[in-house]
Amino acid sequence: MINPNQTTLQSRAEQAMPGGVNSPVRAFRSVGGSPIYAKRARGPYLETTDGRKLIDYCMSFGPLILGHAHPSMTEAVQQAVLRGSSYAVTTEAEIEMAELLKQAIPSMERVRMMSSGTEACMTGIRVARGFTGRAKILKFSGCYHGHADCMLVKAGSGVAGIAAASSAGVPEGCTADTLVARYNHLEDVDALLAEHAADLAAIVVEPVAANAGLILPEPGFLEGLRERTSNIGALLIFDEVINGFRFTFGGYQDVVGIKPDLTCLGKVIGGGLPVGALGGRAEVMERLAPLGDVYQGGTLSGNPVSVAAGLAGLRWLQTNQPYPELESNTRYLVEGIRALAERHGVSLQVPTLGSLFAVFFTASPIRDFDDVLASQTDRFAPLFHQLLARGIYLPPSAFEVGFLSIAHTRDLLDTTLTAWDQALQALGETPS
Repeated sequence: MINPNQTTLQSRAEQAMPGGVNSPVRAFRSVGGSPIYAKRARGPYLETTDGRKLIDYCMSFGPLILGHAHPSMTEAVQQAVLRGSSYAVTTEAEIEMAELLKQAIPSMERVRMMSSGTEACMTGIRVARGFTGRAKILKFSGCYHGHADCMLVKAGSGVAGIAAASSAGVPEGCTADTLVARYNHLEDVDALLAEHAADLAAIVVEPVAANAGLILPEPGFLEGLRERTSNIGALLIFDEVINGFRFTFGGYQDVVGIKPDLTCLGKVIGGGLPVGALGGRAEVMERLAPLGDVYQGGTLSGNPVSVAAGLAGLRWLQTNQPYPELESNTRYLVEGIRALAERHGVSLQVPTLGSLFAVFFTASPIRDFDDVLASQTDRFAPLFHQLLARGIYLPPSAFEVGFLSIAHTRDLLDTTLTAWDQALQALGETPS
């Protein structure tokens, strides 16, 4: 069989799918050029249909902490699918998954599995509204909580205020009860609470913001959210879809010792298969049907193949605890990038935490989404393509984070740094 070339694939894709993709960032519109098409992947490598073997730092946008096609997970998936791909009947593996999540993240006293992070966040918001009897939700600019209508928003005209839809097809009524504040700015939160506290069902936040590049929480920010929600009878929802099991065997909440009312998970807990989970206080979660009056359901919720992959990956993480080495390797890479940027006279911020990192073309530290937008985001695309030409695949957007896996060895990191050196030189940067 003749391997179709990239041009043919792109033409076929664009005739069959909107933009040629099933998720927008894959179209490379943020960075320009032609998208890549995957053929296979293993460990740290992504192989494309045009014969390239790339060192992958996108890693499916986060789930693949063990690398591509890790043996423990592929074996679990093969065995599971031989038994049946879907039952719509509860399995013992689902119970084991819920028990393991409860053990790893103690705030999750009850767990409901579903099929995506978007579903988890959407359901968390619905539960919060049902439990409190209130309508308004407060989120933070730059934090992404899936594409449910009420969360697909941008800030209004004020520094903090009522949200406006950031997508066509979202009626004003769907965003009228969504408030937006700046991440790391408790003064924004206080301004909104002064007017809306009695109507606020929940504050939802990525404890480590990882959907606008990487923005780290400042000391006291998350603690301040916990205190304020408790004081007004609102719920605190941690969206740990990316954060969960990336920094420790558990949530970032376990690292900082803050207990939210609800937690949304995805990514790592499915090992690359479709998955989501919502968990939290028993009295809140038990408002879900069939016990309560808040409805959520799904034919593929707790799908046996996804659960098998997720359990295999989580058990490997629990047994092997690779987090110190992952953090050490990521810091090695980041410190190398920073040193190269300085050598080439490039003003670059490279925040990192655990096995996550991001790249911002600016001399100023990043503390909120305004800082992200003020950086020179247009300089990311040339860097992306210079690295891609040298076999390094970063996420194809200036607003995404990079991920390391256990398969990224020091030798590969040194290869990556050589590519960075050449890429920065090729860009012809001058001190800024």
